[in-house]
Amino acid sequence: MTPELLYFHDPMCSWCWAFRPVWTDLCAQLPVGMTVRRVVGGLAPDSDVPMPPDMRAKLKGTWQTIEQRVPGTRFNFSFWDVCTPRRSTYNACRAVLAATRLAPTLEDPMIHAIQQAYYLQARNPSDISTLADLAVDIGLDRAHFAAELTGAEVQRSLEEEIALAHSAPINGFPSLVVHVPLGMRPIKLDYLNSAPMRQQIAAMLKLT
Repeated sequence: MTPELLYFHDPMCSWCWAFRPVWTDLCAQLPVGMTVRRVVGGLAPDSDVPMPPDMRAKLKGTWQTIEQRVPGTRFNFSFWDVCTPRRSTYNACRAVLAATRLAPTLEDPMIHAIQQAYYLQARNPSDISTLADLAVDIGLDRAHFAAELTGAEVQRSLEEEIALAHSAPINGFPSLVVHVPLGMRPIKLDYLNSAPMRQQIAAMLKLT
């Protein structure tokens, strides 16, 4: 089998946002022939219930912690004032899957658009209307995207990816796993430097 690097993430995961720069660098320097697969893990199921105050405070605190621990990561804290946050990320995950079905090259642009909307532009990716606007922004047709987003195939794909995340040797998002003939091997993350992760990957490939 071709060695594969699996990236387990959620587009509304704040630590995934912090990991994005080093993840991009890692992807640009992977061994020749290694493929990458992004897997949306689904942090929080569909909900129309506004996020309770204690959870809002917890997530705002997480954003502040990330800014301190991962230099260069920024958040627009006005999100918590101008939006009605919900603990609901499945729509954002479906949006990534829908965009990928319509145009595989738009998988990462859709992820990035959701992250920028959420963390920098104080827009709510839990809302389908926001996701449809983002789809148009990256070049997709709104009607086609909306049909995919709410379709059975995308829902089936979401369930399959969540199941894969649950069965993989990971503890949360983001997570990296190398899939080789010997099975799945987790990679220890480094939010500041891709070199340690490249070294781990190279060592695992030597064992195959």
